[in-house]
Amino acid sequence: MFTDILINATPYENRIALMENGVLKEFYIDRPAQKGLIGNIYLGRVVRVLPGIDAAFIDIGLDRTGFLYVDEAVYSLSTCYRHLHPDQKKLFSVPAEFPHDLTIDKIVHEGQQILVQIAKEPIGSKGARLTCNVTLPCRNLVYMPLTDHIGISRKIEDETIRQEMRDRLEELRPPGAGFIMRTVAENTGSEELEADMAFLLQLWSDILSRSRRTHAPDRIYEDLDMILRTVRDFFNDNVNEVVTDNRDVFAQLGSYARNFIPHLEDKIRYYNGEVPLFERYGIESDINSALEKKVWLRSGGYIIIEPTEALTVIDVNTGRYVHAHDLAATIFRTNMEAAQEIAHQIRLRNIGGIIIIDFIDMEDEAEREALGQALEEAVRGDKSKINILKVSEFGLVQMTRKRTSESITQTMCEPCFYCGGNGLLKSRRTISHEIFRKISRDAPKIGGASVTIKVNPRVADMLLNEETHGIRHLENETGKHLTIVPVPEMHIKRYDIIWNE
Repeated sequence: MFTDILINATPYENRIALMENGVLKEFYIDRPAQKGLIGNIYLGRVVRVLPGIDAAFIDIGLDRTGFLYVDEAVYSLSTCYRHLHPDQKKLFSVPAEFPHDLTIDKIVHEGQQILVQIAKEPIGSKGARLTCNVTLPCRNLVYMPLTDHIGISRKIEDETIRQEMRDRLEELRPPGAGFIMRTVAENTGSEELEADMAFLLQLWSDILSRSRRTHAPDRIYEDLDMILRTVRDFFNDNVNEVVTDNRDVFAQLGSYARNFIPHLEDKIRYYNGEVPLFERYGIESDINSALEKKVWLRSGGYIIIEPTEALTVIDVNTGRYVHAHDLAATIFRTNMEAAQEIAHQIRLRNIGGIIIIDFIDMEDEAEREALGQALEEAVRGDKSKINILKVSEFGLVQMTRKRTSESITQTMCEPCFYCGGNGLLKSRRTISHEIFRKISRDAPKIGGASVTIKVNPRVADMLLNEETHGIRHLENETGKHLTIVPVPEMHIKRYDIIWNE
């Protein structure tokens, strides 16, 4: 559980750090130009139906159309009205899902207006992932207006407590209304639960009412901003304090606490120290480290984190660590330490999708089993859904982590304008030889006594020093004098060859 929530708020961006006993566990950043969209509800228009992939593209008013897969395309707007009209005796009699034999073209059609919610933010070149299975979160409950399901937070593991909470929810909820009771609601009184239910039921009624009055594409509902959403989801009795360096945010949090969690209001603190908040708690260095590929382990080993378009690869190395007498002990200890750090890094960096971990090979099957168990235990505190396969004989682990938003690297970084995101550049020698070949090819066809070569200063240094023999050979071969001109602002891969009369 988090022990501290730190909020650095400015007009240009808000940053939130979730700490556990002084260690940064999760980090979120919200910028006006990159505002989070998860949870927002839109009235969209179907612009394209693709039976071949059982999906449809929905215009919701963003730069890119959203993607609606058949399993998520359960309820069209007209279906919502038919089942949820106040005159109906059973307001929430919609089945949990369509029969499996229905395809996307039998559910939606081009031009249709449809109520959708963003389940996954646009990432890279992909549009938002959409769902028609709307969920509305509140402090203690999550409302699912189109299902008849009762759920209890997975973090509550005691089956007796889970059954008690389920019985309470069944007693309080309206007939057929679907709810999930959140972890924080374990010790919440019935009056608070009933207040949350009333709020969520009214909210859904307002959403439907507004969707009737507008035309697609239009945003019908916007979830709380990141600061209030974080306080709603994570601020509980286990948190020591919520600290912010912004007076307006401090007042906003105080107002929220008085309305929803008055017993926690005194844990909200305003920070006005001379040292910036995140520097005071050592968070700035942790954030910068989370952008690096190499992460050192305390033993002297290290891990390399390489994101690709399709997956993330993590490599484990012993580095400087060598056990005094036993190679197997060195490998096992490095792997076990790496498992803890990898779990921490994928959570901090918000790495999602497929993750492949290349641990150092271990021959002992019992040690491989212990490593797998250690990794599963290490990711237990992560709120994102994670699936892990067994450690293979080659030391490989395949795992998936549910991706709902961009990673910290995708949010804070952009592709290198030199390498285009490849991570590699042509070497200076390769560029030099490329110039030689081009001049050698074109010289017989072009007149003139001299050639001027404009290049980046680093390439010029290579040509004028280590490649002088190549220059002389080319001058003898072509009969032309070569002049090298360094141009500081020129891209290292670019060059201009000017043929002089």
